[in-house]
Amino acid sequence: MIYNFNLGIGWASSGVEYAQSYRAKVLRNINKPAKFIFTDMFPRDNLTDMTENIGFEDDEIIWLYTFFTDITLGPVTYTLDDLRASVGDVSLTYEREGKIGKFVFEGDNNFYRIYFVNADSDFVHRVEMVSRGCLVRKDYFISGRVFSEYYAPLDGKAHMYHRRFFNQDGSLAYEEINDDGNVMYKFPDKLICSKQELIGYMTKKLQLTKDDIVIIDRTTGQGQAIMENVGEAKLGIVIHADHFSEGATDDDNILWNNYYEYSFSMHNRVDFYITATEDQRQLMISQFQKYMNVTPNVYTIPVGALPELKYPDKGRKPHSLITASRLATEKHVDWLVDAVAEVHKEIEDITLDIYGKGAAEKALREQIKGLNADSYIRLMGQHDLEKVYVNYEAYLSGSTSEGFGLTLMEAIGSGLPIIGFDVRYGNKNFIDEGKNGYKLPYNIGIEKSRRQKLIVDAIKNLFMEDDLDEMHEHSYKKAKEYLAHEVEAKWKNLIETI
Repeated sequence: MIYNFNLGIGWASSGVEYAQSYRAKVLRNINKPAKFIFTDMFPRDNLTDMTENIGFEDDEIIWLYTFFTDITLGPVTYTLDDLRASVGDVSLTYEREGKIGKFVFEGDNNFYRIYFVNADSDFVHRVEMVSRGCLVRKDYFISGRVFSEYYAPLDGKAHMYHRRFFNQDGSLAYEEINDDGNVMYKFPDKLICSKQELIGYMTKKLQLTKDDIVIIDRTTGQGQAIMENVGEAKLGIVIHADHFSEGATDDDNILWNNYYEYSFSMHNRVDFYITATEDQRQLMISQFQKYMNVTPNVYTIPVGALPELKYPDKGRKPHSLITASRLATEKHVDWLVDAVAEVHKEIEDITLDIYGKGAAEKALREQIKGLNADSYIRLMGQHDLEKVYVNYEAYLSGSTSEGFGLTLMEAIGSGLPIIGFDVRYGNKNFIDEGKNGYKLPYNIGIEKSRRQKLIVDAIKNLFMEDDLDEMHEHSYKKAKEYLAHEVEAKWKNLIETI
């Protein structure tokens, strides 16, 4: 079995989660059973709704908090009728608006606030219980109650101090005592004094053997606990970002990315590392040799794979651009908006569609409105883009740091040329200068006007001077090395070699 450890996931997931979902498909295709373990708490949504949303299967998912119970993960099936029956024969009134309902009981401000899976179903994900205006408990459901949280008023706020986790028959599996984030877990035969220790206990309970492989995608807060309990299993670390700080590195010292520092220092216990590009692999090996006098075992395996190349059924929309990412400040989508608005003065039918969700969405919406660009720059939200890229002529990227760039891979898989900055590792990997796009010079602190001129000039060159048909063909040619059978072969080689 291949066990893959991560922290969280969301509706607007990062590249790490999408990389794992690609890996899940690849491992299924080569008949290598795998589990994907998530160790964060998910109080707002059902975990498997989010994992299914990006391509995982329910039986591939392990959640830290239900691992010690007999609850089966899956879609929520607990209904409003189930909840009403659990209340018993008491007088209440019921009201609902969209995803939120309410049982109102007799007395002084006593009610249940009910959160449904969506506005169109009666499946109940969680219930908040309020007594005399104070939150006292929250219950969370799948097929039955999974866990409960207990609250008391403190400093004018509801303070969560206790959790109880249940088995399918309603019996208590274990408890969490929570003192302002300091936790202790009480089992029938054991006390565990931190979440890290709980993760280590779970890893030990997996009863790993020499035939198992453990892959850690995120080590923060859990890497040490996992590494100390893998036993004879093979251990691998996936490098999802730049692994060091260039500005803080000289001939004598290197500053590793703090996400990977511990696993690098414990290299003697790591059987392999995985980078997404050969450039990063070579650089990482040379740095280990120079600064640590060791040669690590590093494999290059793209974090994504293309099932096939996508060709348009009809002509691509002229002068159309697409970008897709989590809408976060570090993705610099605002730079792209400014540049396209400038190009619009000369290419009046230019369009930019922005796909993704995130914290920067509100600011982007205001920026687009302020530029009077609503008619040609659109926020499209979260979509499955598999069949969308081929509708566009080119892809824009504002990111200045990509370990790989899944959307870049998907873009060339639909033949799109790319305009992006000349930074490690993604754009360097996918753009051949002048043949299927442009790598724009970049350094930290680059003047805004110069940065914008670089993007503007590249867009103009692409649409006004270049042969786009030739660029499309070059992108398709580059994309072939990321076809699923190529990536599957790399995974087979790793599994059979280690």
